[in-house]
Parts: sequence; structure tokens; C-alpha cells
Amino acid sequence: MAGVNLRDVVKRFGDNEVVHGVSLDIEHQEFVVLVGPSGCGKSTILRMIAGLEDITAGDIMIDGAVINELAPKDRDIAMVFQDYALYPHLTVYRNLSFGLEMQKLSKEEIDGRVQSAARILNITEFLDRKPRQLSGGQRQRVAMGRAIVRRPNVFLFDEPLSNLDAKLRAQMRTEIKKLHQTVATTVVYVTHDQVEAMTLADRIVVMRDGYIEQIGSPDDVYNKPRSVFVAGFIGAPTMNFLPARLEEAGGRLGVRLREDSHLPFVLEHATRFAEMAGREVIAGIRPEFFALDPAPAADGATARLNPAISVIEPLGSDTLLFFEIEETEMVVRMPPLFGLHPGDHLPITVDMSKIHLFDPQTEELL
Repeated sequence: MAGVNLRDVVKRFGDNEVVHGVSLDIEHQEFVVLVGPSGCGKSTILRMIAGLEDITAGDIMIDGAVINELAPKDRDIAMVFQDYALYPHLTVYRNLSFGLEMQKLSKEEIDGRVQSAARILNITEFLDRKPRQLSGGQRQRVAMGRAIVRRPNVFLFDEPLSNLDAKLRAQMRTEIKKLHQTVATTVVYVTHDQVEAMTLADRIVVMRDGYIEQIGSPDDVYNKPRSVFVAGFIGAPTMNFLPARLEEAGGRLGVRLREDSHLPFVLEHATRFAEMAGREVIAGIRPEFFALDPAPAADGATARLNPAISVIEPLGSDTLLFFEIEETEMVVRMPPLFGLHPGDHLPITVDMSKIHLFDPQTEELL
């Protein structure tokens, strides 16, 4: 069983503390993604697990054993880097076999591992080529193959797709997911791309300024964000946020915007937030929870807006519409729309069963 455990891990560079007492348990064969903006400490944590950075305080364990003082080669991990880090003068076969040769394995064992990894990654036909003869996606497969042949307890991925174009990134995400299903090894994956995090992870660790902001399944961090930061970081386009007040109108508790729009809650939310009437909040709603002329809500609560559209982004499968409320830019995701022009007013409704309310001071979910 190759779980990874971090206990109150701290990292300082001189007087600058960049990781602040992080604790995290990663189960055997679990795919965990560390995600966050640049400078949040995610790559530093990965490098500490790999042994490429010393930890300042705390403990890191693999398979229950503390590895703080172990050299990287003794940790039974394999790391895939952002820049591939292939030997340019060696063939793909030698790139895959070189580390095994250093371990003095038999030629038969080495060949078996190399051929098995090549089949898994569909690079058998490239074994005689040099890295310069490969595309970016093929090079990344070779980098992953070099990790696979070692048969480690833990795979570490440090933003492996950031150098690829959008189409290749989507393709390689699928390849990495297939790889995890085939090899069934513990994976710790670092990225700043929330799409990668959502599509790959069993659990996502959202980081901010050296702290863990939230840990949960992709569904949890998307639909139950604990803070404005998580809600705004996870999701594309990002969640919309509006300053508002909880008020009653027509006997119905809801969200009062400063532009004098009142968005009534569904009954469940009206009951849940009844004691918060009069409170200032940040109202958050994702772009896909707006609609054109929907059927009225079952309990009679319908939240309507009629904004002037400022920007239209047709994406083929759907359309993004931008407008302003409360001097705040909003974006909604709609089905393909035709004949709409900037400046047109568009009546839309809000699914108030999906609204999130945050405290303006702490920015935490209410």
C-alpha cells in the first residue's frame, strides 16, 4: 500500500515561508491533483515529496515510513516534468531503458519493461527515433514511459501538459487518465489548469498562498465551494459574484441587488436563510445557471433580469454573453443564439436553487 501522507509540512526559503503547515493524506492508488495559481506552493510540495527540496518542518511519509532524510533515488517515486527532460542524443528506447540500466537490471527485464510501457503509451513505432523527431505530445508520452518502466509506488506529475497546445492537452489528459486506470498507482499531479484538475482527479486540493483552501472531489469543489476563492478559481468561465442584501419582497425572502432587482429564493433557501434577513452578502452563481424563458419555478419563485448585452462570444455548442450588473461584469452560458447584437436587452432568469452566498468579510460560504 503506497499512500502519501504530509504532516504539518513547512517550507521556508530564508525568512520567506511559502508552505504553511500543510497536512494531507493521499490514499493508495488515488489520483490527487494540487491546483492553484502561480506561487501558491503546489510545485514546492511536489518537489518536497520527490526529495528535490528539503522540508523545513513536519513529516512526509510514503507507505507509512517517514522519508524526510531519504535521497530521491531511495523514495520509490517517479516524476514527470513540465519540460520532458529527455536525453536528446539517445533514442526513445534508450531514454526509457537508461534508468533501468543504472539499476543493473538484466537485458531481458529491461526490454520487457520498455516494450510494455511502449505498448501502453502507443509509442512502439517511435522506439528507434530521437526526441527531436517527435511531436510535443509524443515526447510527453516518452517522459511518462520513462516513469512507468521504473514501476514506482508513486507517480509525481509537475504541470506536464502546460507546453502543449489546446488540442494536445485534451488528448493527453485522456491518455493520463487511461494510464492511471491501467497502471493503478498513486498519482500526485500539479497544475494551474482547473480543467485538468476537474477531469483527472479523484480528489482536488485547492491551494492558495501556501495553505490548503479546500480538499474534495471535483463535484464537491465545483458545487460546494467553501470560499469565494475556490468558487472563482474552479469553473470556466468563472462564477459570477455580486454584492447584495438579503431582503423580503412580496412575502418572499431573496437577494436584493442595488439596482433594485429582487431575486426571490426557492423555498428551501428561504427557510435556510430566514434568520439572515437584512444581512449583506456576496451572491455567487455560475454562468450555466441562467436561462431564457424557462418554466416557472415549482414554488412560484422566479428570478428575472433584463440586462443589456455588451459582448457576445459564440462557441458553436453554446454562447457566452457578457453584461454588467452593479458595475460588475457578468457572464452567462446560453445555447447557440443568432441575431443578437451588443446593446440588445435579453430577458433571462436565474436558477435560485443554485445560488451561493458568501460572507463579505471572511469570503467564506454561508
